Amino acid sequence: MNQNKIMYSGWKGVAARPVALTPQRDLKTLVENRTVFNFNNCELNIFETHQTSEQVRLRFQGMVFTTMLRGKKVMHVQETEPFAYLPGESVILPESAPMVIDFPEASMLNPTQCIALEIDRQKISDTLNLLNEHYPKVEESGPWRINMEQFHIHNSLELSDTVNRLLRIPGEHYLAKDALANITLQELLIRLLQTQARALLMEQSTALQTRHRFAFVLQYIREHLTDNLTVQQLASLACMSKPHFFRSFKRELGMSPIDYILHERIQLAKRLLADPNVSVSEAGYQSGFNNLTHFALQFKKTEGLPPSHYKKVRR
Repeated sequence: MNQNKIMYSGWKGVAARPVALTPQRDLKTLVENRTVFNFNNCELNIFETHQTSEQVRLRFQGMVFTTMLRGKKVMHVQETEPFAYLPGESVILPESAPMVIDFPEASMLNPTQCIALEIDRQKISDTLNLLNEHYPKVEESGPWRINMEQFHIHNSLELSDTVNRLLRIPGEHYLAKDALANITLQELLIRLLQTQARALLMEQSTALQTRHRFAFVLQYIREHLTDNLTVQQLASLACMSKPHFFRSFKRELGMSPIDYILHERIQLAKRLLADPNVSVSEAGYQSGFNNLTHFALQFKKTEGLPPSHYKKVRR
């Protein structure tokens, strides 16, 4: 039996914005009520459930990318153990793969809402060919591909932002909706690939560090998180020029080296703040921030609340 692979455990997924719910009088069913929008290269489905249910079955002909917008589901897919599916997370499934879904908490006051984007096979192939021809991976570890074993992921900010833009297209009064959807769909596929690449390297940096330069850099950052790390220093470790390293890192992982360092420092600060014996200022300094004002600003920007409030909530 395969294990459910939600990558990476230290990453907090960024939720896409929910869309307006279907008016109650217009609901055709209380379980997986479906609204569908068709574009040239994809079919966008928005599902809502307003009552508790079990063993609801869905299947799509093409590859499907799903993202939770509201509420909670429990998913049974690909012979894995059932897992909770929440906003900030996405699930991808190959062509014709079945999914069975439970809705343990759904109600009229607490509905679930999820998108299911069925994507044309040729669009996926064209996007992969574009990346492999013009933007190959740094290491010769194989071409760009969507990893179906890594099917349950935490959304990056960039991935969720792309989903938000796609969800706005059906409501726009614009003749070229298909053109907009096509461009946004390509970006979504690229963001998905970057999110998977980053998650895999973050999860397996220790095992991969001897044969993948970015894995080595990620592991070095974790081991020297409180040091004064610079892009030039990291580029030297990767045996690359500073501009080439910066561009390649951001292209392949979907975020800059500086943003990755910041993310890891915030994650360390969160662990420290959970300790009642560690003060907010100690958490800031021990996680690599030399300026507590900067620490507070970055923490609030990332987590949505100041570190002092986060510490109180975690008590």
